[in-house]
Amino acid sequence: MSVRPIDIARKLQISTSALRHYEEWGIIPPVERGPNGYRLYTETHVAYFECIRAMSAGFGMGTTADALRLLLKGEVDSALWIVNKAQADLHKEKLQAEKTIQALDMKELDHVDARGRKRWMTIGEVAKEAMVPTSAIRHWEKMGLLSVSRNGSNGYRTFSPTQIRQILIIATLRTAVWSLDTIKEVIRELDYNNLEQARRIAKDSLAYLNAVNRSRMRGIRCLYRLIELAEEAGRSESGFPQAHQE
Repeated sequence: MSVRPIDIARKLQISTSALRHYEEWGIIPPVERGPNGYRLYTETHVAYFECIRAMSAGFGMGTTADALRLLLKGEVDSALWIVNKAQADLHKEKLQAEKTIQALDMKELDHVDARGRKRWMTIGEVAKEAMVPTSAIRHWEKMGLLSVSRNGSNGYRTFSPTQIRQILIIATLRTAVWSLDTIKEVIRELDYNNLEQARRIAKDSLAYLNAVNRSRMRGIRCLYRLIELAEEAGRSESGFPQAHQE
């Protein structure tokens, strides 16, 4: 039994042109056409469309498309590992946001030498502490978000303990897609030791990541439902590819 494109579009609150785009991108099963040339969508296609809409809300279209193309080829586990990698990255961002909030709540960061003096850190040490690549720190310096000192003897970048706060908040705000102007304003406030705005925005960023995680869980639920339907169908002519068996 075929389903009219307009009915699918209304159900998912999208345009019929979006349905055609998904077909062109190769993320739904092949679509047959009737004698009049109209597309003949089935309930199988509806399930794919629902999964696309649910997943793209949290994962974005890139990850969604990659996962569904693998699913269409029967590579179920590969599709799931793509989703798992995206979730692992999100979890890292969540830990980073929590660490940022913790650092902003501390009067002093615990980076001192054996004599109790503040210890200047290398870019590698700071990158490890803040859980960001060194290339990101260099990029933020070029953008004017950081003012970094240099060692007089070797010219290497050196970072004070308070600069870790700046790097943590930049990383957290970039993850939560705050504007560059907002990030610069927060960094300026940190220079004056005004931490309230940074704390508020860091907590908002964590709330954003929590919302993304919930949205992704809804997408994962739809994806796994699609996989179960594929495995129940058990044959390609149903419109679902059969999962590979070891």
